[in-house]
Amino acid sequence: MLLCLVFASLNGCSQTGTTQIPREDSFIRGADISWLPQMEATGYQFFSDQGNPEDCFKILKDHEINAIRLRTFVNPSDDKFSGHCSKDETVAMAVRAKKWGMKVMIDFHYSDSWADPSKQKKPKEWEGHDFPTLLKDLYDYTFGVMSALKTAGISPEWVQLGNEIPGGMIYPEGSTDNWPQLAQLINKGYDAIKAVCLGTKVILHVDQGNNNGRFRWWFDAAKTNGAKYDIIGLSYYPYWLNGKPDYTLSITDLGTNLNDMFYRYGKEVMVVEVGGEDTQVQNTFDMLVAVQKKVKEVPDNKGLGVFYWEPEGARSWSRYPLSAWGEDGKPTRAMDAFLEKFQERGYTE
Repeated sequence: MLLCLVFASLNGCSQTGTTQIPREDSFIRGADISWLPQMEATGYQFFSDQGNPEDCFKILKDHEINAIRLRTFVNPSDDKFSGHCSKDETVAMAVRAKKWGMKVMIDFHYSDSWADPSKQKKPKEWEGHDFPTLLKDLYDYTFGVMSALKTAGISPEWVQLGNEIPGGMIYPEGSTDNWPQLAQLINKGYDAIKAVCLGTKVILHVDQGNNNGRFRWWFDAAKTNGAKYDIIGLSYYPYWLNGKPDYTLSITDLGTNLNDMFYRYGKEVMVVEVGGEDTQVQNTFDMLVAVQKKVKEVPDNKGLGVFYWEPEGARSWSRYPLSAWGEDGKPTRAMDAFLEKFQERGYTE
């Protein structure tokens, strides 16, 4: 999901900000592919559009994906669906992404497994710690992962502090019921990231990207409590929206919210998670084109890009219905939505 761009970051991060991305590659077309190592380890075979066995990174590159997002768990299990994603595994995947010339986003869940709006369970190792100790836990862990990445020659372009945190993170201490404490946790993470790599941009991530009221409430509170960050990250999944999976019913609201976040808070914005049904290829393609268009319409190039969440996570392996991969091991035509040639003229066979 670097910067300090690849050739400027072999020895660490710039201390004066990020290197400019070439104009023709400025819009981020990303994919979270954190399941990939487990898929490969269990023998899943990826095939190109032409049906040839191929490295998944090569297939994504051929679809003009230029950034990779990687979730990171603190002390994960070895469960193939809800485990892995340790520090060492994350670093190894980031190195692979760099070799393919892709930028990297790190997504700290601050848990031993999934963190999302329904659950923000603190790591088992941190249980029973008082709040000052939790602040140190978060700082030390964040600093450690960032340092391991830097040692491996990786300077992440972006880092998320928490994953989909409308209710906060690291419950109960970091709940939005106690915003002053949540802001302290956020700021400890921010400081740890900047201590290792000043040029890395920090994202705060809320779900329901079409819900402007939700975002205004959350980021107003973040501002009031002095939370530090650089980018507003949004999830957008029409499939999960109040039983209304038709993206045409919410895409205008997504665009309105993206623009409002920029104007209201003066921050860059990015859709850090999006996905559509693997059985509704045309609809998912159209939705992806529409989402990218809305992000590009944010003034002053402050709409940075779009990340698909686990496009390679085929249902036959993951049981997840919102990938962009078919039963034949090939990407569906929905992935063509990331090709620049389809951005204006739309989908054609």
